[in-house]
Amino acid sequence: MQNADPREQFGVYLAGLRKRAGLSQRSLALRLCAASGISTLTRNEVSRWERGGRIPDAWLAALAHVLGAPLRELEQAAAYARGEGATLPGAAATLADLLPGGDTLERLSVPAGRRIALPEVHGLAARVHGLRLADDVLAGGDLIAPAVRELRSAVRLFRESSHDEDTGRALLVQIGELGQIAGWIASDAGRGDDAERAYELGLTAARQAGDAPLVAQLAGSLGYHLSNNGRTREGLALATAAVVEAGPDAPAKTRALFFDRAAWAHAQAGQQQPALRALGQAHAALDNADDEPAPSWAYWVNREELEVMDSRVFTELRRPLRAVPLLQDVLGRYDATHAREVALYRSWLAVALADANEPEQAAEQAQHVIAASGDMSSERTTERARVVLRRLADFEDVPEVREVLTDHGHLLVPGPG
Repeated sequence: MQNADPREQFGVYLAGLRKRAGLSQRSLALRLCAASGISTLTRNEVSRWERGGRIPDAWLAALAHVLGAPLRELEQAAAYARGEGATLPGAAATLADLLPGGDTLERLSVPAGRRIALPEVHGLAARVHGLRLADDVLAGGDLIAPAVRELRSAVRLFRESSHDEDTGRALLVQIGELGQIAGWIASDAGRGDDAERAYELGLTAARQAGDAPLVAQLAGSLGYHLSNNGRTREGLALATAAVVEAGPDAPAKTRALFFDRAAWAHAQAGQQQPALRALGQAHAALDNADDEPAPSWAYWVNREELEVMDSRVFTELRRPLRAVPLLQDVLGRYDATHAREVALYRSWLAVALADANEPEQAAEQAQHVIAASGDMSSERTTERARVVLRRLADFEDVPEVREVLTDHGHLLVPGPG
């Protein structure tokens, strides 16, 4: 997957301004109508702007007023999207722009800079975990800039400071963990090249640190990204390699996670029995977790999350009778503040309901998914909304489905420029 084109980057930039103003797409449309005296603007048009389908040139002044943004900045952003400017104001640069050239993790041969010790690395670890916790409730487009800045800062600290062996290893571990969360965030923001670059940088750091579970975490994360972006064979190879890399002595929670990712990669490849076998291995690993310590990056791995992956695999394998009850149960208990995950899980439920020949219920879930995806800067939820709409197209004669397709079918087709 390539980096977003300038129009899509403008859309992410505009969506970020809207989110910071605390507005939904619908409320922004209403305020723009009130500010301009024109009543024809709809939420769908705002959605089109944020997808990069259309640049709102005539609305820039009103947008600046409603969003509290400098008009000059908006005009520069629009010019960039039209190919008339060099940079997009306010947008995060790519990792290629921000990270040093050459061997990124090679120590500099110049005289050592300031000396650092473990307490400073502990502070970095706290910020890394803060990014992970923020990702639970915010989308990739909201977090990509701070994630990239933090990764760049950590790499510079490693290259330009002096430290003893233990501190250096601890710093490499944090660069590895930062590479993983930055890659995850970049993937969610639709910045595939940056995601791969971050994962690969993290892999290099984790290998230098000799942290096998973290190497497996990064390999599995990269494999998951590739599987979800049409590179099924590469994704499966990395997911299965991650299980081997971690080995049988890795913490139980991490082994459960790696088996879960392998199950997903097998399902994406249409390999039913290996997928089901990996799901069973994930549950068996977690059964043995007890109070065994696990890395901080595995904090979210629990029985409920394994059930989510079970249901996703069953949906991918077109086994809705097993998927639907699991998803309904999980959604009934899931933390509503994790809006992106709730939207994603509803998307799989919608597809499973369609597979179960329950189009009316599928359409109801689709409405929730589409509404949520319009209000967050997550390419994952946007793409899942498209998947749901494509699946519902088989039931276009059902009134509830026809209403969804009529209102939101434009999401499947890029808007005019």
